[in-house]
Amino acid sequence: MKKIAAILHNKDVLNRIMFTFAIFLIFRIGSAITIPGVSISSTGIESSDILSLLNLMGGGALQQFSLFALGVSPYITAQIIVQLLQTDVLPTLTELSKEGESGRHKIEMTTRYLTILLGIVQAYGIIVTMQNSQGLTLEDSSAWGFTKIIIYMLGGTMLLMWLGDQITEKGIGNGISMIIFAGIVSALPQQIIAAFQEYLGQKILTNDATLILEGSVQLALYIIGFVVIIIFVTYIEISVRKLPVSHSASSQSKTSETAQSSFLPLKINSASVIPVIFASSLMMAPGILVSFIAGSNPPNWAKQMTNVFNYQILTEMPGINDEVWYMPWGLIIYLALIVFFTFFYANLQINPEKMAQNFQESGTYITGLRPGLETQRYISKVLNRITFLGAMSLMLIAALPVVLSLTGAVPTSMSLGGTGLIIVVGVTLEISNQIDGLLAGNSYSQGAIRR
Repeated sequence: MKKIAAILHNKDVLNRIMFTFAIFLIFRIGSAITIPGVSISSTGIESSDILSLLNLMGGGALQQFSLFALGVSPYITAQIIVQLLQTDVLPTLTELSKEGESGRHKIEMTTRYLTILLGIVQAYGIIVTMQNSQGLTLEDSSAWGFTKIIIYMLGGTMLLMWLGDQITEKGIGNGISMIIFAGIVSALPQQIIAAFQEYLGQKILTNDATLILEGSVQLALYIIGFVVIIIFVTYIEISVRKLPVSHSASSQSKTSETAQSSFLPLKINSASVIPVIFASSLMMAPGILVSFIAGSNPPNWAKQMTNVFNYQILTEMPGINDEVWYMPWGLIIYLALIVFFTFFYANLQINPEKMAQNFQESGTYITGLRPGLETQRYISKVLNRITFLGAMSLMLIAALPVVLSLTGAVPTSMSLGGTGLIIVVGVTLEISNQIDGLLAGNSYSQGAIRR
């Protein structure tokens, strides 16, 4: 309550929050405006797991085939590609990353140009995929008809990117993450309603107390599962490893208690929700590319490749003596991508070499270690160990709903809660931390003025 009162009495923070909600309103309005010249059917979304995930992250915009149907997925994919190329793969981008603000601006423009190219490919792939699943009918199926729809979808993505930039600059949180957050949160009530209908809908009509009790227990367990995931994700997000640090210029008169309070906090999951967003985007790419290349009648090899990258499907494998067994290749690839991006982004966010260099320049050192190479190796070792715990935690949360779906314990339509909740909880904590920072900064400024 104290935090809410502080927000209400802080004009700057309150304005930022209201501005963010205004952008959310624009996003929801745009998500409800269907692109002209199309007829849609929800069955097309339900029959494709790739489209279902896109629809979830867009808050139902794809199911409506709205102006924001493409969402920010092309931008996220472009970010992945550009960040990977910066790691000494493309020397030009590597040099730009070291040029400070001007270099970051050029890299951002490169990312946006790549977004346009990927957006065209992805928009065409979505259109063809929805047509194949009987979820979309175009009034004009000529080349110009396709071009118009792609322009509408690409325009919606560029508008969402601009809205995200406005949130980052004038609102609360990272703009792109907030757009995804808004889409998932808007879909959560529908997921709870779907769970209610699945477990209690028909049983209530029977007036059978035993069936109603059984359904109530199932619904309660489902909701408890959501709460447990939220608590677990929150625990992982706020967990840190504290490295004791000392300062060569510090006063010798400090007490031992004060000296121990100086530490470097390293988050167990310093990559936050980025690995899940990146992995989800890449898992959708093969299906969209197949639709783009093969068109409305893809060959069997293309269908099999798409199924391999679908973590909601068990791939049939040949066995001994004509026995058939199944492998969850899609789930394995999905979890491997989460681990990769967790380590990749953690080392991108916390560069041990640069941190050790900054320590040496500022006269700071980790207690008991020599500045320089020894400090760098120690930070790298600790970072990799705690990142492993963070990666395993993300894997567990992301895999649990999928495993429950594959085993039939939970319907597929309700199995995407893990991925969504990771993003929602992570973004919520980032928002809370930013608000705390703004409130603290404002209090400090007011105190300085009073003095």
